[in-house]
Amino acid sequence: MTRHLLPPAAPVRPEDIPSLGAPVPASLHSEHRIRSFHPRKGRMSDAQRAALARLWEAYGVRVDGEGLLDLDRLFGSPGLPVVLEIGFGMGDATAAMAAADRSTGILAVDVHTPGHGNLLRRIEADALDNVRLAEGDAVVLLRDQLAPESLAGLRIFFPDPWPKARHHKRRLVQPAFLALAVSRLRPGAVVHCATDWEPYAEQMLEVLSAAPELENLHPGGNGYAPRPEWRPVTKFERQGIDKGHVVQDLLFRRR
Repeated sequence: MTRHLLPPAAPVRPEDIPSLGAPVPASLHSEHRIRSFHPRKGRMSDAQRAALARLWEAYGVRVDGEGLLDLDRLFGSPGLPVVLEIGFGMGDATAAMAAADRSTGILAVDVHTPGHGNLLRRIEADALDNVRLAEGDAVVLLRDQLAPESLAGLRIFFPDPWPKARHHKRRLVQPAFLALAVSRLRPGAVVHCATDWEPYAEQMLEVLSAAPELENLHPGGNGYAPRPEWRPVTKFERQGIDKGHVVQDLLFRRR
């Protein structure tokens, strides 16, 4: 499947995938910015490693800042609405959402290589042609490789809450990041965030509510939304519930 960058890039080999958490080359940025990830190395199973080697070239994209992605070519389906999911973990929820709605493409970005291998296994097992994977920093992906108004939605489920006060600046959902992300959303696109960390939920609600381009789809009550039935309960969500955390969903639409 040859369909990703404009101009076309050389085929990506599994061994070329950047190391988890590798620093972004200086050529890609000159300003201080929020990273979209906390490096999470993990042990890869033989099955995950085999899936990565066998399927990455067909379904994977390197986040290198070198040219805009042509989403029609990437998914091989002109006009397919594409949602960006930032941080998919092991990819089980991503695969479930893709299987339940094959009319929507999911571009799932993370730096967790075992998760890439696992999601590729699910793509093959469930014959999912509406999922593509990106490895690297979602900020670079948004800023340098996605065109304005190219996305039909944004999903950020259970990002690192960085609970210590001195680390709050590392949280992903902040005004600067949101301004960048919103510029890549087409009118009507939905931003869907979820977290089980109450202080982060409050920050998300404040940041999203302050964006003039967004409107809250559930403005009544406390501003949070009930969990949509189509969003699977994730591993991180179950862990939070087991600890007594309250899970909050936030749904906002691009005007």
